[in-house]
Amino acid sequence: MSELKYTVADFKSDQEVKWCPGCGDYAVLSAIQKAMPQIAANADVDHSRFAVVSGIGCSSRFPYYVSTYGFHGIHGRANAIATGLKTANPDLSVFVMTGDGDSLAIGGNHFIHSIRRNIDLNVVLFNNEIYGLTKGQYSPTSKLGKITKTSPYGTVERPFNPGELVIGAHGTFFARSIDAEVNLTTECMVAASKHDGLSVIEVLVNCMIFNNGTHKAFAGDKEVRAEHTITLRQGEKMLFGKNMDKGLMLDNMKLKVVTVGENGVTLDDILVHDAHEKDTMVHVMLASMKYPDFPVALGIIRDVAEPTYEREVARQIAEVQATAKIKNVDDLLNSGETWEVE
Repeated sequence: MSELKYTVADFKSDQEVKWCPGCGDYAVLSAIQKAMPQIAANADVDHSRFAVVSGIGCSSRFPYYVSTYGFHGIHGRANAIATGLKTANPDLSVFVMTGDGDSLAIGGNHFIHSIRRNIDLNVVLFNNEIYGLTKGQYSPTSKLGKITKTSPYGTVERPFNPGELVIGAHGTFFARSIDAEVNLTTECMVAASKHDGLSVIEVLVNCMIFNNGTHKAFAGDKEVRAEHTITLRQGEKMLFGKNMDKGLMLDNMKLKVVTVGENGVTLDDILVHDAHEKDTMVHVMLASMKYPDFPVALGIIRDVAEPTYEREVARQIAEVQATAKIKNVDDLLNSGETWEVE
């Protein structure tokens, strides 16, 4: 890695941040401003190579709050805009800042197809399980039975699990963090930038006004998080708990929570995390784990290598150009019958 030639201050804009006091989005902003200098150093890229694209929602104010190139798009279209941007200029480091409503509802089609194409974008999905900017309607990730302004008797719709959706759409990178875990979010963003292909980082954020405490049962204080979440790291045992004595093992092809030292369970029985495994079985199960039956999985869950969209487009263009008789507009204009008019 090159020496850091930029600091956090280089990626802070002069705009006033206008989120509600206590909003989890502040923590994500802090994480990306910490990550960008590291990303620039890792890839030895200039500050001018960063671009942030957003749609509509509280999270989509992001382009104003970072000192990079930015594009504030319309609702649900951030991934489509970013796809065009990255394809036209593959040297850019493009971040898409979006929410559970923006990308999983009106933008759902763009979201899954950008994943399927594996274009090299870094998608940060803010998940507060509510529409915050438009004042508290239920979203595609709201819990079943959630009472909101648009579901006064409780929503009857089953929510999306973003991790299941990403991996099901042939996603090559999926990570999850919590707003309070700024260092982990930063770590995930840096890893996502190194990944060659589309990366999705789901950040579980709190909306103080319209959905306060939606993640509190497992994402509250540090002791709660220690007991009810598991941070996965490549090549390490899947252990969690305040004493790191609880773990995950496979039992009849299903994940099971066990305690080391009880019922004959030893450390050898605990699964080792392999984010690079091409088979999706364990990754889907990890992404699907829900409290209180399981710890909620954090960290990099999946990170596999596949060809990227923009690279395949560039390769195809080069192949056609190599054999084409027409190289430019002049060749095209002179390719058929021509006349000189006096």
